[in-house]
Amino acid sequence: MDTPADTAARPTGPRWPRAVPLLGLALAALALLLVALPGPLYRHGLLELRAGFTSMQYGAWTALAAFALCVLGLVLARLGPARGRGRWALLGLVLAAPAFALPSAFRSRARAVPPIHDISTDTGHPPAFVAVLPLRSGAANPAEYGGPEVARQQHAAYPELKPLALKVPRAEAFQRALEAARAEGWEVVATEPTEGRIEATDTTFWWGFKDDVVVRVAQGPGGGSVVDVRSVSRVGRSDVGKNAARIRGYLRRLMGG
Repeated sequence: MDTPADTAARPTGPRWPRAVPLLGLALAALALLLVALPGPLYRHGLLELRAGFTSMQYGAWTALAAFALCVLGLVLARLGPARGRGRWALLGLVLAAPAFALPSAFRSRARAVPPIHDISTDTGHPPAFVAVLPLRSGAANPAEYGGPEVARQQHAAYPELKPLALKVPRAEAFQRALEAARAEGWEVVATEPTEGRIEATDTTFWWGFKDDVVVRVAQGPGGGSVVDVRSVSRVGRSDVGKNAARIRGYLRRLMGG
């Protein structure tokens, strides 16, 4: 038999308000999975790229729904119908925030840069790939440079990317360029000191995208040297600015070497 205290502690009224925070939390967890899992699944060959991007989009929409339910859950917890479950709504908000922010940030970056995936400090005579070509067999993007239109879009978006002049002999510049490539974590595929060419592959952390890089070290004026870098994605029409960022970071390291 229930005591008066038991009766007072038992929630009264409809049950759905108490379910709202838990439903919001469940949706937030689902949203985070939809956003986070496509990268590793694609990296291991378990998901196609288009399906992965679609999953991220659905994840962002699910996160919005979760956010709304969690806010409603907090209100209901404060008013009483969902008392004691406000912490679940708060946890849902914590999960929903990155689930919405990550795809949104990715989409914003994609819109802010041109839809190109081949970036070079020398667009007139870009460094050419040789040793990497067999590794790019079957890649969606060709290794051949896209020509004047790609160069025009690059110059408009990344005007700061230019050849790097070093006041050191070519042999020393080549060694510094090689050390910088290894320090960047790239997988060095080939080194040709006599040609001044370094070829490497950089694999992105989450998705496992493989982008190929070729570095050309040439004789410069006054006994110095000139370094050019080209970075090309194997897949994706747009690199979302990744190749330009990679070249920018490499040149900074090289200048500090």
